[in-house]
Amino acid sequence: MKMLVLAGGFGTRLQSAVPGIPKPLAPVNDVPFLRLQIEHWVEQGVRSFVFLLHHQASMIIDFLQAEQSASLSGIDVQWLVEPDPLGTGGALAHAVNELKLTDDFLATNADTWLGAGIKEVMLAGASGMAVVRVPNAGRYGRVELNNEDYGIDYFAEKSATDSAGWINAGLCCLTPTHFLNWNRLPFSLETDLFPALVAKGKLYAVPLETDFIDIGVPEDYFRFCSWMNGGRGGSLCS
Repeated sequence: MKMLVLAGGFGTRLQSAVPGIPKPLAPVNDVPFLRLQIEHWVEQGVRSFVFLLHHQASMIIDFLQAEQSASLSGIDVQWLVEPDPLGTGGALAHAVNELKLTDDFLATNADTWLGAGIKEVMLAGASGMAVVRVPNAGRYGRVELNNEDYGIDYFAEKSATDSAGWINAGLCCLTPTHFLNWNRLPFSLETDLFPALVAKGKLYAVPLETDFIDIGVPEDYFRFCSWMNGGRGGSLCS
């Protein structure tokens, strides 16, 4: 199953920590974050990647070309550069159209580390979404589950409430038919596609007990660097 990696964002919040570098290439103890991601995904069985690019795309392409003799050796790898920013949903729709995809595929974020879950999400099939339980779900936006069948009832907006709960872990299995009626305009997975699937009762949670972090803000980026430097001890969820 192909993994489509969303790696085209502007990474504005992280620029104060890693100026001039696209977020996926942020150095973690002198190793690009994306190399750690690729190695981690390959360890979990992924053998085919499509990287969806826009901002500072040339830097990421140079990195991917260099990695084809290293972490991507023997791996099928492609990349697509969006002509304009299309949002997370539009980037996937653009890839589905350009590559003429017909099979289910994995979609994930280049800047979100998830300790495990690829096999579980693949087995769940479309439309399975990895979710993790964190102590402060309000920081991300809560995913409310139906505990009987793990259907997703609704998404709660980010709030000041700091109670524990389930959140979207940034990994899902989708099918090309989700994008059949794309109008070529930007749209969001999180605010457009996922709520539409929930309304139809067609989005399911894959609960995971594993490490999770989004390195999009300096505090979490530095926390991830410390976690890696410390031999991955302790939990990353917060």
